[in-house]
Amino acid sequence: MELNLKNPIIFFDLETTGTNIAHDRIVEISLVKVFPNGDKEIKTKRINPEMPIPPESTAIHGITDNDVKDAPTFKQIAKSLADQIEGCDIAGFNSSRFDVPLLAEEFLRVGLDVDFTRKKLIDVQVIFHRKEQRTLEAAYKFYCDKTLDDAHSAEADTLATYEVLKAQLDRYPDLPNDIGKLAEEYSAFNNNVDLSGRIIKDENGVEVFNFGKHKGKPVAEVLKKEPSFYAWMMDADFPLNTKQVLTKIKLREAGK
Repeated sequence: MELNLKNPIIFFDLETTGTNIAHDRIVEISLVKVFPNGDKEIKTKRINPEMPIPPESTAIHGITDNDVKDAPTFKQIAKSLADQIEGCDIAGFNSSRFDVPLLAEEFLRVGLDVDFTRKKLIDVQVIFHRKEQRTLEAAYKFYCDKTLDDAHSAEADTLATYEVLKAQLDRYPDLPNDIGKLAEEYSAFNNNVDLSGRIIKDENGVEVFNFGKHKGKPVAEVLKKEPSFYAWMMDADFPLNTKQVLTKIKLREAGK
């Protein structure tokens, strides 16, 4: 089933130096931009992460330091990349927990504030896990009856994710062919205030911490009673996006 689109949607996948959102960097990004008329554009770019690629990461995606030594840095491609995703919805596989937060972090590091919260975000893995509980390779085999060659190649994974979502729409009559409804019903971002889910909204829509000793407590209340907690978070190993959201809440409350 082809996607019923009101806006272009970008399927994307990252290969990285590791899995730490606050510290690791992108070494390859692949985008599949699908337009409402069904046309699609595919772009894949290697990126110099400006740090060594650990052997354990190379073992997964096959990209070495030598492969990216002459590639552009993220800073050099950031503006062009931001322009490419402007006005588009976003989709990926495990994108809500990793790819979107890491991409947002890379933009913030170079001074670009790309607001992903204003986009409709589809995580195909969320649909898959609710329906079948599998990996991308198994999803591709299950839904498309194909073997995923070159798994952990950004382009192969991105194209497979696009095909899996279309096949999911064919398989499940109750799955709406509407990006807005899919984002609302199947996105893991719905309760997140920051992209990594360190701050979420509770059942009453109140911003609360989602980790540590203050888990479940309203952010505004904690910042008022324990101002040092803000300073600790700003100095600690949290993603820039989390710190940005925390600062916005602090400034908002100070203005009351």
